[in-house]
This record gives sequence, structure tokens and C-alpha cells, in this order.
Amino acid sequence: MRKLIFFLPFVLCLTMQIQAQNAKPNVIVILADDLGYQDVGFNGCKDIPTPNIDKIAKNGVVFKNGYVTYAVCGPSRAGLITGRYQDRFGFSRNPLLAPHDIDMGLPLSEETMADILKKSGYKSTVLGKWHLGSHPALHPLKRGFDEFFGFVDGGHQYFPESWTLNDITETRTQNDGYRTKLLRGNKPIEEKEYLTDALSREAVEFIGRNTKTPFFIYLAYNAPHSPLQATSKYLDRFSAIQNPKRKTYAAMVSAMDDGVGAVLQQLKDKGLEKNTMVVFLSDNGGPENDNASDNGILRGQKSNFWDGGIKVPFAIQWPGKIKAGTVYEKPVISLDILATVVASVKAKINPAKPLDGVNLLPYLNGENKKAPHDYLFWRNYDQDIIAVRTEKHKIVVTKAFNEELFNSLEDIAEKTNLFQDDKQTFDKLMQQWKVWNGQLKEPLFLGLTQEKQYNELNPKRFVFDK
Repeated sequence: MRKLIFFLPFVLCLTMQIQAQNAKPNVIVILADDLGYQDVGFNGCKDIPTPNIDKIAKNGVVFKNGYVTYAVCGPSRAGLITGRYQDRFGFSRNPLLAPHDIDMGLPLSEETMADILKKSGYKSTVLGKWHLGSHPALHPLKRGFDEFFGFVDGGHQYFPESWTLNDITETRTQNDGYRTKLLRGNKPIEEKEYLTDALSREAVEFIGRNTKTPFFIYLAYNAPHSPLQATSKYLDRFSAIQNPKRKTYAAMVSAMDDGVGAVLQQLKDKGLEKNTMVVFLSDNGGPENDNASDNGILRGQKSNFWDGGIKVPFAIQWPGKIKAGTVYEKPVISLDILATVVASVKAKINPAKPLDGVNLLPYLNGENKKAPHDYLFWRNYDQDIIAVRTEKHKIVVTKAFNEELFNSLEDIAEKTNLFQDDKQTFDKLMQQWKVWNGQLKEPLFLGLTQEKQYNELNPKRFVFDK
């Protein structure tokens, strides 16, 4: 009996460790909006400290060549949340605010990350920007999420006093979507905090309410997307920045960094840090001319397929699964997030909707030395722009610049066009793109750049029953 009593604490401790190892990991995806590649400390930013976002990189892996699937937010988010190239299901354009149009958004035929995790017992929430459809059938609560706190349009005012419309039924123009009250679930609420702070608060509270259940948080900040608005709390940190646009942008990034820090601290306080995968990335490259973001030496910016438009700050921490301080150079893409989650949770997906991403863990822990992808693809249907990336090369084809081939290992700034020197490589990548393009659908809906045409076809776009 004495021996049994002596060993009992050891057995209990061992049992708890085994249970922790076998517990399903929590998943937090933190998505910045229009953040420049170089505007985080782990990518070399000097004038905007991001100590908390940098912790994710320090605790896990930095992807030096981390891409998203499109150069503007709507299609990029559709790819991220489904793990599939969005052009496979016609999400080829940035959606309009069109509350009566069930086709304007993520098709109901597609599963979201929340749909997939729900089948594995997860509780999920969206915090912030949805932008995957404003029709009631496309609402987050109909797409696998248990909770929603945020707004359905593609952007928002940051100060509560600007939220002058009660709900979407009071909108009469595209930009009115920026002024609606925030939603909790389906209901407008009276929120008092600066938008970024409110989203961070909700993330911390969600974690506190779900310590016993595996959870998924999609923390989709609006920051630092325009309009450029920040509180004095954050502006006062950047008195040394003279450019007023850059100063406000910096303050908005700093607010987001504070929020990331609060989330990480909550995980630590609740003992969930080791069993939670935390992902940080931006939805596309920084629009330098618009919000004073900085993509560093990368060519281009939001909306085009040079690296400034599609290569983003990208890091993941998962203590015990990903070695701290890892720097990964081979190209990866936001599609890989869901594939990694699915493999880790052993979740089931619809076999008719195969994922385009890969489980990154074997590559990060050295089991697989090859590149995760032979090819990464991009398509801008309306402007007839394409891009393909391999580990070594990238091609970009546009009407204005014609055919371009770059050595991505040596020419990070994409300055030297090798098209005339190596047409064989260019043709090979172009052929692969044509094969991929043959698998894609035509655009499912008219987008932001076709708003006039859409309004002519839908004169009752903002007419609601009383």
C-alpha cells in the first residue's frame, strides 16, 4: 500500500501529460489586413516595434517566402478559409456589399476551416472582418462558426462614434458598410471601444470561456487597412515619425501588436500555450501608396503579383511541434494552414473538395527536405495577369510588362528579367499554369471594380423590406 501511495502522484502526473499530448490542439489564425512585408520586427522593421507579433516568430517559425493566394483581400481570405485555390469555385473577385445576392461570396458548396473543425468537436469564432458574403445564408454562423463578433463588409471605420447605421438594412452605398454597428452573432450591438482593441478583448474572453474545449479563433483584424485611424494611446508612441500617414499606420499596427500580446498572455495564463497553434499573416501585401505601409525591397504592392503584392509577413508558433527560432526559406502559401491543421487534428474533409495546401510539419521538422510545393499559382481573371513560383524561379505575365522570369533565390527584388535568357524555363512554368488554369471556374460574381455594371443589373441592391 505504501508503494502504491508513493507512486500515485507520479502516475497521475504521467496521465495528465499523456492526456495533454493527446488533446486536440487549439488553433488561432491572426490575419492582418494590408500589412506591409517589412512592417514587423521579424522581417526587419525599425520604426514600428512589434514585440508581441515577433514572439510568434521567435517561438516558432518565420516563413521568408510565405505567400497568399491573391493580392487583394476577398479572394485571399476565401483561399485561406477553405484551403483551396479560390478560383476553383469562382471566387475570383473582391465581393461587393450585396445583401440580397447569395452568389456574392463564398459558395455554399465549399467547406470552411470552421466547418471541418466542427466535425472534430471544435468550438469556433470569427472576430473582425468577414468579407466572404453579406447575404444571410453566407453569414459566419451559417459557415461553421459558433460565434461572430465583427462586420460582414470589406472594411470598417475604427471609432464607435462613426458607426451611425444600425445595421446593413440602412446601407445605401458600398461605403455605408463601413459605418454599421458591429454584430454579435446576428444582432447589432453598442460597442464603445476602438475597433482593434474590441477585437483583441473578444479573443481573450473567448479563450477564457473555452479552456476545456478545443477551439478555433479566426481573429481577422481590420488593421491596418484604411481609413487610417488611431487613438492617442497608440499615436503617442510614434512622435518620432514625421510622415502623418506613416505615423497613424504605425499606431494601428501597434494596437494590433498589443492585441496579439494579450492573446498570447491569455494562452499562457490558462496553460494552453503548448497545445495551441498560433498563426500570424497578412491577407495581402501592403498598399504602400494608400496606407504608408512598407514592403521593403519587394517589387510591387497590394493588387499585383510581384512579391510586394502576394508575399506577406507569415509566422507560426506551436511549442513542442515546431522548433523555436526556425527560419524556413522554401515557398509556402496560406493554403497550407488548413492542410496542416487537418493533418494535426486528423480531421475529415469532403473528398470531392481536396485541399491544395500541404501539411507543413514534416518540412519544418526536417523529415522532408524537398520543397512543399512544386508550383504555386496565381490568376487575376479580369486583368489577365498570371504568376507561377517554384523554389528557384517565378514568372509574372502582364499586359503592360509582358513576360517576366526571375531567379527568386538571387533576385528578391525581381529586378532582372531573365525571359530572353531562359525561355525554356519560362515555357515550362507557363505550361504548368495552363494545366492549372484548366481546372478553374469562371468568376461567380461581379466584383468591386464592376460596381457600376452590378448596380445596373441589380437596381434594388439596397432595397429592404420594412
